[in-house]
Amino acid sequence: MKMRKELWFGFTLMAIIVAGALALVFSTETLTNGHYGLLMLSLVVVAIMLGFPTAFTLMGMGIVFAFFAYHSGGQTAAGAAKQTLDLMVQRTFSVMGNDVLIAIPLFVFMGYLVERANLIEKLFRSMHLALARLPGSLAVATLATCALFATATGIVGAVVTLMGLLAFPQMLRAGYDVRLSAGAITAGGCLGILIPPSVMLIVYGATAGVSVVQLYAGAFFPGLMLAGLYIVYVILVAKISPAKAPPLSTEQRAVPLPRPLLDAGARAAGNALTGLLGLLKGPKNRDVDTAYLLRQLLIVLLPALAFALVAALSYRAATAPLPAPEAIEGLQEIGSSTQAARGQGLAEPPGGDAADADGTGLSEPPSEAGEPAGEASAEPASPSEPQALGEPPGDAASTPATGGLAEPGAAASPDDARPGEPRAAGSAWWIGTGVGALAMVVFYAVLSFTRLEVFKMLLTSFFPLLVLILAVLGSIVFGLATPTEAAAVGAFGGFLLAAAYRQLTLDVVRESVYLTAKTSAMVCWLFVGSAIFSAAFALLGGQELVERWVLGMNLSKTEFMVLSQIIIFILGWPLEWTEIIVIFMPIFIPLLDHFGVDPLFFGLLVALNLQTAFLSPPVAMSAFYLKGVAPRHVTLNQIFAGMMPFMGIQVLAIVILYLWPSIGLWLPTVLYR
Repeated sequence: MKMRKELWFGFTLMAIIVAGALALVFSTETLTNGHYGLLMLSLVVVAIMLGFPTAFTLMGMGIVFAFFAYHSGGQTAAGAAKQTLDLMVQRTFSVMGNDVLIAIPLFVFMGYLVERANLIEKLFRSMHLALARLPGSLAVATLATCALFATATGIVGAVVTLMGLLAFPQMLRAGYDVRLSAGAITAGGCLGILIPPSVMLIVYGATAGVSVVQLYAGAFFPGLMLAGLYIVYVILVAKISPAKAPPLSTEQRAVPLPRPLLDAGARAAGNALTGLLGLLKGPKNRDVDTAYLLRQLLIVLLPALAFALVAALSYRAATAPLPAPEAIEGLQEIGSSTQAARGQGLAEPPGGDAADADGTGLSEPPSEAGEPAGEASAEPASPSEPQALGEPPGDAASTPATGGLAEPGAAASPDDARPGEPRAAGSAWWIGTGVGALAMVVFYAVLSFTRLEVFKMLLTSFFPLLVLILAVLGSIVFGLATPTEAAAVGAFGGFLLAAAYRQLTLDVVRESVYLTAKTSAMVCWLFVGSAIFSAAFALLGGQELVERWVLGMNLSKTEFMVLSQIIIFILGWPLEWTEIIVIFMPIFIPLLDHFGVDPLFFGLLVALNLQTAFLSPPVAMSAFYLKGVAPRHVTLNQIFAGMMPFMGIQVLAIVILYLWPSIGLWLPTVLYR
C-alpha cells in the first residue's frame, strides 16, 4: 500500500509537469522553437524521475533536439546531423579541458581513503564523551561527528551509512526518539555537500564560471552556521522534551583510567596537572614508570605549548618592522627643467598672455572679478585656504620624512613606527592573547584525569582529521595552492592517515580507486550531457524565452531572489543536486546580471538550498541510505518525519544568509576583493 502511494505521488507529479509544459506550449497561437525547448526541459525531468540515467538522458535529449533545431532552420537532414555531431564533439572537448574538474577525483579519493581509515568510530566515541554534559549529547555528538567527517570525505552516502551503523543503535538504546535520531543522522551527513572542500561547489563554480576558491571561502561560515543551528535545535528539543533525548547515565559517561595511573594513586575526579606533578614530586613507586608519567604530563601540557607557539608567532607578526620604501631610480619632480628639455614627463604649461591668447595653455581663473590670475597666484596661500592637490599641508619642514603616507594636517607621532624599526603590538593582539590565556586557565582548572582520557581520545581521532582539513582548506583560502593542488595534498594526507591507523591495505586502495573512478566518471558524463543539453536549449531559443518571461514580470531584485530559491527548493523534491545544477543553473545564471545579483552570493544561497535535495522526499537519498542499515522496526515514514524539522532549519538558514549577506561574503571580500 505504501509503495502504491509513492507510485501514485510520482506519477501525479510527472503528469503535472507534462501537462504544464503542454499547456504552456499550446497556449500560444504561434509555436516557436523556444516552446519546444521548454517541452524538452519537462521531458528530461520526467525521464529522470522515471529512473533513466541523468547524464545519458541529457545527452540523448540534447542530440535529438539539437538536430531538430538545425533541421528546422533550413538545413538538410545530412547537414543537420553533421552540425549536431560537431556540436557534441566541441562541447565534450571544452568540458574535458576544464582544469577545475581535476580536483573532483582527488577530493573523492581523499574521502574514500579517510572513510576506510576507520576513524569515525573513535571520533564519535570521543565526541560524545566530550559533550556528555550537554542536553541531547548523543545527537549533538552525532551532528558534530557528521560535520567533521563529512568535511573530510564529502561523501554523503558513506557518512550517513556509517553513522547509521554506529550512532543510530546507540541513540535508540539510550531511549532517543526515532525521528529525532534519524533526522540528526540524515541532516548531519548532508553537510558534506556544503562545507568545503565540497564537490558540489566545484560543480557549481565550473557551471557558473565562479572562482572555486572564493566559493570555498564564502561557504565556510554558512556551513558552520547551518551545523550550529542543527545543534541548537537538538539542545532545545532535549531541554523541552527530555523524553525524546534522555541524558546519559553515569555509567555511560564513565571512562576507565589506565592501570599505571591507578597504580600510582590517581583519582578519576582529581586535577590532571596538579596530580601528575604531585606524583612526580612525591615518593617514588617502583610499580609506576616515571617515563610514563612524564609522557602523560607532556600530553597535558600540549595545549599550553600550542598556545605559547601561536602567541609567539602572532607577536612576531604583529611587531615586525615596516618594510623600507623602495627607491625608484629616475623619479624627478614634475615640471623640472631636465625633463622638459628632454621632452619627457609633464612640464608646467607656459603661462602668460601668449599662452592664453591662442588657447594652448591653462591659466588659473581669477580669484575675484577683474583681478588677473597671475596677481592672485603670486600671494602665498593662507593657512585657512585649501592646499594644492598632492601637496602636503603646512611648511615643508613639518612634513614627516617617514616614506609613508601621513594624515593630512597632522604631524607624525613619536610613537609611530618607522621603516626598519619594530612596531608595538596592538590592542587586538593583547586582547586575543588575554582571552586565550584565560581559556588555558579554565581548561587546566577543569582538566580531571577522566577528561584527560577523553582528550587523548580526541588527539587520536579528532585532531588528525582537523589538521588534514585545515591543511587543505588553509592552502586554498590563503592562496598557497589551487583547489587542484590542495586536493592532491588532501589525497596524500588521506593516504598517510590510512597508513598511520594501519588500514592501508591493497584491498582498501583498490576499492578507493574503483569508487573514485566510478564517481568521477559520473560527474564528467553529467557535465558532458549538461553541455550538450544547454547548447540545444540555447539553439531552440529556450533561454531567450525564459529571460523574456522573467523580465516581463517586472520583478525586483528581492522578488527574483525569492522566486528563484522557491523554484530550486521545489526542484529539490524530485531531483538531486547534480541534476539541478547542471540543468537549471545555466538557465538562472544569465539572469543574474539583469537583477544585479552577485553569482558568488547566489551560489551560496543555492548551496544552502540544495541541502533539501538530500532531505526532501520522495528522492531523499539520505533517507534510503539510513533505511538500508536501520533496524527493521524503523520505517521510511519515520525517517521522513524526522527530516522535516531539519528542512525547516535549512530554510531559516537561507533567510538568515539573505538578510545578512556578510556571513558568506565577508571572508571572500577580505581575502580576494
